[in-house]
Amino acid sequence: MELSTDPAVLRAALIGYQQQLDYINSKMDQLRRKLAGLPAVGIFGEIEVGPRKHHVSPEGRARIAAAQKKRWAAARKAARAAK
Repeated sequence: MELSTDPAVLRAALIGYQQQLDYINSKMDQLRRKLAGLPAVGIFGEIEVGPRKHHVSPEGRARIAAAQKKRWAAARKAARAAK
């Protein structure tokens, strides 16, 4: 579908699109105002709002690193055996 290059038609289209955008923005603002006072809810129910901090101890990081090295070693061994 080719757009007309007539300036009057283009101006009218621009006005129409601007009105649609204003309508959509007003609806989004209404939804934001409604959600502002409600607690955040995820798919599994209410969730906490705020920063979540995950702390992994140095021992935990060492276990994760060792397990990953073990997985990579097994993958390399399997790749060498496949050749």
